[in-house]
Amino acid sequence: MGRGSLFVKGRKENEAAEKLIRALDRAIQYMSKRRIGALITIQMNTGLEEYIETGIDVDADVSGELLINIFIPNTPLHDGAVIIKNNRIAVAAAYLPLSQSNLIPKELGTRHRAAVGISELTDALTIVISEETGEVSITQNNELLRGMTQDDYLKYLRNQLLTDTDQQAHRTFISTVANFIDSHFRGGR
Repeated sequence: MGRGSLFVKGRKENEAAEKLIRALDRAIQYMSKRRIGALITIQMNTGLEEYIETGIDVDADVSGELLINIFIPNTPLHDGAVIIKNNRIAVAAAYLPLSQSNLIPKELGTRHRAAVGISELTDALTIVISEETGEVSITQNNELLRGMTQDDYLKYLRNQLLTDTDQQAHRTFISTVANFIDSHFRGGR
C-alpha cells in the first residue's frame, strides 16, 4: 500500500513537471526565435521567498502563452524574473541578486548576471534567453550552461524536474510495450 501511494504521488508530481517542461519549451522556442529576452527561475529545494517578495503576484498555472506575454518588451512585467514555485508562476518582475563574478563573459548582460547570482545563493534552476542572440542558457548550483539546444535543455530540465520513481516507471512502461510488440507482432501469437 505504501509503495503504491508513493508511486502514484511520484507519477502525479512527474505529470505536473512534464506539463511544466512542455510549457517552458513552447515559451523558450517562441522567445528564442524572436530574440525576446527572458529570465525564468524555478524554485528547487531552497526557498525563494526573499526574491518572491520583490515581484508582482501572478499565482497562475504555467503556460507557454502566459510566459511569452510576460516577457514581451515594453510591457509592465517584462523586466526582472518570473519565479516558478510548486509548478505555478508565483511572481513576475522579481529582482534577483546580481553576481559580481569576474568569470562571467563581458558580452553577457544583466539577465545572465542575475541568473548566475541566484545560482550562487540557492539551488534554483534559472533559464535565460538572450535578447541579443536568442541563445538559451541555464544556471544552477553556480554553473552557467550556455548555447543550449532544444534537446540539451529538455534533457537537463527532465533530469532536474522528473523524479526517479517516474523515470523508472517510464523505463518499465517502455519495456512492457516493447515486450508486448515483440510477443504479439514479431514472434507470432
